[in-house]
Amino acid sequence: MPPAGQQFAQPGMTTMGKTQVIIPESVKGKWSGVKIICEDKVSKTKQEYVVKLNGDFQIPNSNIKIHVGEFLPDFRMDGLNLTSGSNDPRNPALGIRVFENNKQIFPAPGKQWGWLFSKVPSIHPFEHPKYGITLKEGVKKG
Repeated sequence: MPPAGQQFAQPGMTTMGKTQVIIPESVKGKWSGVKIICEDKVSKTKQEYVVKLNGDFQIPNSNIKIHVGEFLPDFRMDGLNLTSGSNDPRNPALGIRVFENNKQIFPAPGKQWGWLFSKVPSIHPFEHPKYGITLKEGVKKG
């Protein structure tokens, strides 16, 4: 039994509550945007774009819109808190929402953000029959 007042999650259990993104002071205001790579799987072409944080980006010649959230250069998960362990790009991650015809298709319903990881793009990737979206890197201010 856990000590009084404490709860421990068991495998398969879901924890109640909502995740929140916490930007540490060492990271706040240091990044202006990100470089993302959009792949057209049909034509087998890739294009790199620089997108401002907390902004929207429409993939050219498509009905796909990306809402870019926060960039965490050293992504860490502490319970329900998502944060950055430092301002060094050790585990760069980007929170996004993807819309097709103005309907959210990523992340899954009920989740606030989908996360792209530049060093491990296969973790929770954006999956679509025609388009791929990956994080290349953050863009520092200045």
